[in-house]
Amino acid sequence: MSSFSVREHVPSILVATLSSTFGVALLQGTDALATMIAADSTFGSSAAVAVALASVALVFIAIATYVGAVVTANTFSTIIAGRTRTIALLRLIGASARGQRAAVAREGLVVGVIGAAIGALLGTAATAGILGVASLAGVVPWLQYSFLEPVLAVPVVGVVLTTWIASWVGSRRVLTVSPMQAIGASHERSADSVAHRRGRNAAALVLVIIGVLLLGLGILAGLVSPAGVLIGVVGGMLSFTGVVLGAQVIMPRALRLVGRVLGGSASARLAAENAVRYPERSTRTTIGIVIGVTLITMFAVAGGTFQALFDRLLSGEEGAAEASATIDAVVAIFSVLIGFSALIAAVGLVNNLSLSVLQRTRELGLLRALGFTARQLRGMITAEGAQLTAAAVLVGLVLGFFYGWAGAQSLLALVTGSPSFVVPVVPPLLIVLLVMGAAVVTVVASIAPSRRATRVSPVTALAVE
Repeated sequence: MSSFSVREHVPSILVATLSSTFGVALLQGTDALATMIAADSTFGSSAAVAVALASVALVFIAIATYVGAVVTANTFSTIIAGRTRTIALLRLIGASARGQRAAVAREGLVVGVIGAAIGALLGTAATAGILGVASLAGVVPWLQYSFLEPVLAVPVVGVVLTTWIASWVGSRRVLTVSPMQAIGASHERSADSVAHRRGRNAAALVLVIIGVLLLGLGILAGLVSPAGVLIGVVGGMLSFTGVVLGAQVIMPRALRLVGRVLGGSASARLAAENAVRYPERSTRTTIGIVIGVTLITMFAVAGGTFQALFDRLLSGEEGAAEASATIDAVVAIFSVLIGFSALIAAVGLVNNLSLSVLQRTRELGLLRALGFTARQLRGMITAEGAQLTAAAVLVGLVLGFFYGWAGAQSLLALVTGSPSFVVPVVPPLLIVLLVMGAAVVTVVASIAPSRRATRVSPVTALAVE
């Protein structure tokens, strides 16, 4: 399994490219802002501003890289699930499991290098183009902007390393493939086998409980000092890690809930059943969207709550309108930056849905042989994509609302001068955009898999082992 298939790894290369493009462009953009500030005599300490901008940029780069790593690991897991029989055959003729896993890790390294290099070029070109147009339009001054700072190595090297590590993590299933599986077809773990993974499920539960307790402690500490938010941040990271680790148990429940509203047609019923039959496959497909929606909702709720509280405190005071406009701009910028992570997650959904359809050729061929029309098959795949996307958005909204309110409560409880309860605010535009985005992602994610599935004749599909 040492051959490298570019076609098979296009999804992973795309994710690595997006992560690298975002990181390089963000750092170059903040460096350009720092250059403008340094050239403006009205700023007293341009160095401090530059450091603050770079710090914020690195935080968002870390978020995008984390999401990209999760998506890449899930993509490699899906690829390995489809290679089960090939790996088993190689094991049968003497190849070792560790050798096969090392081969997959080498593929991940190549993917990371290719994606990071393309992303660095695209990010630089995008930043240079935007600055050039803005300078010609008089929006920004003509200055000597630098596009080759050493700090640019951070996102590039980070993408290479995280893609490499993600491929290693995603290929851990290679160690469990036995030579005897060479006589069978590729398969996923069933819901029953996933539910009985007691060690992993117990670890996830412990992390969630500890994280929620720390979030509660952060909220209580916020009644005394705004520094309580730091405790909440740790709690949020631990609890969310537990959610990701236990997603194979959490997501099927959300999928069943959403599946009830898909309708009673044969296509809808099969789509609902397919989404929950193999929890690992569904989780790999949806977890990136869950992360993206959680981040967007968390920042939107925290920002909206802060803005509502600020407007109430400064109502009628001079300068309140200008300050409110500034807060609007900051929240909008943060939303766009976090939205890029959601874009990477959406690409992951498209990738994994396409790969899962490729690996279900025999199943789809059997449905055609049993009388399913091409239209019904397309409807089933679209309904399955809708169920996966809706469940991911639902879980992400719930988690994001909770984390956003917990952060706002622990940080702003004393803003009125005495401990108080902070009423969470959910921007209506957020819900509208997420629903519209989910609809677009569902349609886009279903187009290519639907066409691929309907092009395979029943006889050809049934011949696949």
